[in-house]
Amino acid sequence: MRLYGDRASSNTRRVLALARHLKLDVEFTFVNLFVGENRSPWYLALNPNGTIPTFKDGDVVLFEASAIMIYLAECAGPAGSALWPSGTARFEVLKWMFWAAEHFRRGPAVLIDERFIHRLQGRDENPVRVADAQTSVRRYADVLNRYLVGRAFVVGDTPTLADIDLAAPFSHVLRTRAPFDDYPNLVAWHMRLLDAIPSWRTTGEDLEQRIVAIEASFAS
Repeated sequence: MRLYGDRASSNTRRVLALARHLKLDVEFTFVNLFVGENRSPWYLALNPNGTIPTFKDGDVVLFEASAIMIYLAECAGPAGSALWPSGTARFEVLKWMFWAAEHFRRGPAVLIDERFIHRLQGRDENPVRVADAQTSVRRYADVLNRYLVGRAFVVGDTPTLADIDLAAPFSHVLRTRAPFDDYPNLVAWHMRLLDAIPSWRTTGEDLEQRIVAIEASFAS
């Protein structure tokens, strides 16, 4: 099994954290978006979108981090069952994974573009886009904050794939300045996830090291 991506990517982080947590043997190939490696012919042959991450296991080629995570949980057998439960709980996990993609992560994605990528490129942030993104962040953070009242994790008492999906925007909060600190249940939930899945913490440290390297490359 091989994963193609960049450790600075919150989407790549989700997959790496899961693979590490499940102790799966997944080799990693670095794809540098900042020099256009994701637009190279060999990569587009795997993923015509030119996005990261991409995953390959024999004849199986997947893009979209959530799909890769489900595949890895299935590959892990009993070890993955807690994160990818059966029965009605599985549909709850899927519900929150879809919600994360359709709603919760959209605002932070705009903020990382406006407040980090634009800064690296020497461009000013667009105040209209930033304001709209902040409104989106607050709207959906409030939904999740209210839902988490009396709950340790999103589905049940232990983490699932949904928690990892939902935690992705915390990866770049230092850069997006998304106002998650205004939502105490959200902050407490994320701290529980860091404790319950140590690989979520270590991949966060890896991500920050990669960010330092990216910023240094633009400064030179």
